[in-house]
Parts: sequence; structure tokens; C-alpha cells
Amino acid sequence: MLSQVGAEEIKRMLGGALAIIRVKSDELCLLDAAIGDGDHGITMLRAMEKMGKVIEAHPHAALSDLLSEIAWALMDIDGGATGPLYGSLFLGLSEGVTGLDTLDGDAFARMFEQGVVSIEQQTKARLGDKTLMDALIPAVDALRSSADQGKTIPELLEAASLAAMQGAEATRNFSARYGRAKYQGERTLGHPDPGSISMAYLFQGLQDGLNAGG
Repeated sequence: MLSQVGAEEIKRMLGGALAIIRVKSDELCLLDAAIGDGDHGITMLRAMEKMGKVIEAHPHAALSDLLSEIAWALMDIDGGATGPLYGSLFLGLSEGVTGLDTLDGDAFARMFEQGVVSIEQQTKARLGDKTLMDALIPAVDALRSSADQGKTIPELLEAASLAAMQGAEATRNFSARYGRAKYQGERTLGHPDPGSISMAYLFQGLQDGLNAGG
């Protein structure tokens, strides 16, 4: 089983993230229409396709440099908070792997932990606020727990994907506090947060992309 990953494996994971958002874009728009303006799937697809173009344009970039290039590209995405949030996330991922060519389980988890630190500097949203943080934070906690148990990278991603979707589904029980949805308050109860669902799909895509390589 895979105990280390490098730039090529990370690119494969990100390709999986792009692939799953292509499939789920319409679903994400429908989820967003229930509590927002209905364009979240379009925005996420635009972001992931831009990420894909950056990967294609930098085939030999070091891992940290590639993630940084993706971050700055995402910052320019139109669509509310998505660009700045994902840009901040990828800047953190980049900072987390500075000087590293390969990542073991500990380093892989640490990369995402730095991503959380970075995104927390961009938003005040935390667990329970009905945002992407409700999927991201449990996923990264699962990465850390699995890494500390000495599990393989695929096992880390499996645990993270499960935790992310559980966190996203739990947002049905929360009232929105951020974004357009906050103006609907308790009317958002019963509806999952589209940003948390898309984040959960991204972790599923990372897992799928890595597993697709054998």
C-alpha cells in the first residue's frame, strides 16, 4: 500500500477532484438554489477547471510551487467567497510542503493542517457555522488521526472522505451564519450547506484520483 506520495500522485488526486465536480456541478447548483443563489456548482466547476489548466501549464513544477500557482489562480475566480477561500486553502497546502518532494502520512496530514490554518485567517467561520469548514475540519482531523496510527495515504483519504461527508450532512441541523444563506436564517434548517457538500466531494475526488493510479 502507498505510504508516500509526490507531485505526480498529488496531481492525480487533484485530477480526481476536478472529475467529481464535473459530475456533481448540477447537483451543487440545485442544493445552492434551496438556500442561496443557485450558482455554487458553476463556481466550483470554474475553480476546478482553472486548477486543471494550472496543472497542465506547470508539468515539472515542484509540489509547493504548483500548489502556490493554483492558489493564486483560484483567488481570481468570480463567485463570492469561493475564490478567496480556496485560494487561501491552497496557499496553506503550499506552505505545508515547502522543501518537500515526497510526503509520508504525517507530512500529508500536516499539509492539510496548514491549509486549515491558512483558511482560518481568511474566514471567521468555524465548525457549526454551516460552511465548508464543517466538512474540511473533520476531514483534516481524520487525516491526522489516521496518520498518527501509521495508516497508508489511501487509508488517510478514505477516512477523510467519510468524515467530510458526515460533517457536510450534519449541516442540515445548523442555521446559516455566513454568505447569502445567512439572510434566510432558520429557513436553511433541513438543507445541507452546498459549500460543505462540495468540499466533501473534493475529498472523495482526491481519494478516487489516487486510487485510479493503482
